Amino acid sequence: MNTSLVLTLDMRRTKKDGTYPVIIRISHYNRSTSFTTGVSVLEKDWDFDKKIIRKTYTGTSSVTRLNNFLNKQRIKAMDIVNRLKEEDKLRFMSITQLKEQLTQSDKVHSFFSFAEKLIAEMKKQERFGNATSYQTTINSLKEFTGNKDLYFEELNYDFLMKYHTDFLGKEKRTGKKQIQKLQNKKAKRIGEKVVKEEEISKKNSLNGLAVYMRTIRAIFNQAIKSGIADKNLYPFDKYKIKSEPTKKRALEMDDIRKILQMNISPDDKLFHTRNYFIASYLMCGMSFIDMAFLTIEKLEKSRVHYRRKKTSKLYDFVISKQLKQILDYYIKGKGKMDFVFPMIKPGGLEKQYKDVGEARKKYNINLKILAEQCGIDFNLTSYVSRHSFATQAVLKNVPLQAVSQMLGHSSITTTQIYLKSLPNNIMDEYLQRMEIK
Repeated sequence: MNTSLVLTLDMRRTKKDGTYPVIIRISHYNRSTSFTTGVSVLEKDWDFDKKIIRKTYTGTSSVTRLNNFLNKQRIKAMDIVNRLKEEDKLRFMSITQLKEQLTQSDKVHSFFSFAEKLIAEMKKQERFGNATSYQTTINSLKEFTGNKDLYFEELNYDFLMKYHTDFLGKEKRTGKKQIQKLQNKKAKRIGEKVVKEEEISKKNSLNGLAVYMRTIRAIFNQAIKSGIADKNLYPFDKYKIKSEPTKKRALEMDDIRKILQMNISPDDKLFHTRNYFIASYLMCGMSFIDMAFLTIEKLEKSRVHYRRKKTSKLYDFVISKQLKQILDYYIKGKGKMDFVFPMIKPGGLEKQYKDVGEARKKYNINLKILAEQCGIDFNLTSYVSRHSFATQAVLKNVPLQAVSQMLGHSSITTTQIYLKSLPNNIMDEYLQRMEIK
């Protein structure tokens, strides 16, 4: 055959870290070119005789799997060459045309590279929320691997179990320093600690892990569809993503009243925190991101009408007297295209999504302080207002179908997840109604 493919080290191109790319050298009718495998190693780690990576290489958890990965690339490329020969196309192709057939210019070879490509595509489509979620997962994986590259062959059941164990053994870091800073600042003003120590250092949760694992699974599935990953490597047939029931997220009405009636100055940061929480509750449990992007033009004729970011579902509901008092404070002197709440600064859409992320972090931190000052023994988060709205609506005998529609759920099943923690006294009352008389 006048065409051959050989794994070798490209000594003409040195990377900043001193490594050289591992390439597949194409020889075709006395002409040659090459394409990269996506792997690079130091010269001392490459065996030029055997054309494999030596066992001395420390840039991966398994040198054997990495060599298998490289060999599979060569075999796959050779299969294409053989197919072209059988179809009698190979002898008419130039070296450039053959390379295009073998490389498919948009193809990538590592899990991280493929994930970064997906993230870039999401940003082009202005799906910044999804892009942030994917990037957070990738950052977690890179921390776990020590910033070493991760190939699809390595992302197997054993790898997922090690990541599973490592993730659950770590403490949450988000906001820890910020909470401590706020704690010390507030302590000076009111003479006591306002955030409990156990709320600062909590272990990562199984549900948090489930979110990351679903993202990893989604990336792997897309890689299989794109022909990047081998379907036989799919690890989620063995590894099952698990979650656990969430703790109660709904406040009782007495606690909601405490927040509403809290006497607080507009100069205090908690003033906005209290208003955001109550406004979310009064707007059918509006999510934080939807509140952040709510503009004045969405408030018209004593109604709120907007399209939810997550589902694109259209909302249209009346502005109550209590809600109007809050909105009037924020819309004063603003134009139709201005945001209602001061969470987002001027800038492009990607920057605005970052602003929302930072604002949400501060909001969740301040909610803990707000709960402490109101004497509420509850872990307040941005989700609590939404769950509280759903629960209180049911307790006020609002039909479940109506509650589901107000929350914007596509099915009642989703709504029932919100309501699985109804107070025991209510459940007891329902049970007593079933007595035989």
